[in-house]
Amino acid sequence: MELLPRIAKGLEEGDDELVRSLAGEALAAGVSAADVLNNGLLAGMAVIGERFRLREIFLPDVLLAAKAMYAGLDVLRPRLADENVPPRAKIVIGSVRGDLHDIGKNLVGIMLKGAGFDVIDLGHDVPPETFVETAIASGATVVGMSALLTTTMPRMKDVVDLLRAREPSGRIRTIVGGAPVTAEFARAIGADGWAFDAGSAVARVTALLEAR
Repeated sequence: MELLPRIAKGLEEGDDELVRSLAGEALAAGVSAADVLNNGLLAGMAVIGERFRLREIFLPDVLLAAKAMYAGLDVLRPRLADENVPPRAKIVIGSVRGDLHDIGKNLVGIMLKGAGFDVIDLGHDVPPETFVETAIASGATVVGMSALLTTTMPRMKDVVDLLRAREPSGRIRTIVGGAPVTAEFARAIGADGWAFDAGSAVARVTALLEAR
């Protein structure tokens, strides 16, 4: 079995030590870091994301796969920098002000990183100004907001409004999600997109960027 499919399979099985070892072996064999990333790590995470979306696997399986992915990335990171391999895009995520829940948001971050995005995770209870200032300063193209409480959902509109005021060109897109958040609510507050779960977040973000 070739190295890259073995890396993908090891990641799917959550075997971080195997993925770390195989990633190093692939680089030593002359495989480019970009190939290991795209055809090994990201290929494996794509399978994990699809299986999670179909409810064939669950959160513990995703977390094990993510641990394996990070182990591989630790090996690749210096070589990726040498090869000037850019991430797909930079995304800022966080739970809005007043909301201390972040399990779902953390899972979205894992899925986005697993799809090759550069994710800046601001954590929970994030003020609108922090979302907007971080996105502008970092050159991010998407801001993702999460809320688990109906009482904190209005804070999403605060972020959307502030972003439009600070960055009227529309260069930075917004996407919202969380248990009580609906597509209708997203449209009502002027968000560019909505994801109903972590499994759909990557597809929604990708669609937003392709529509630019």
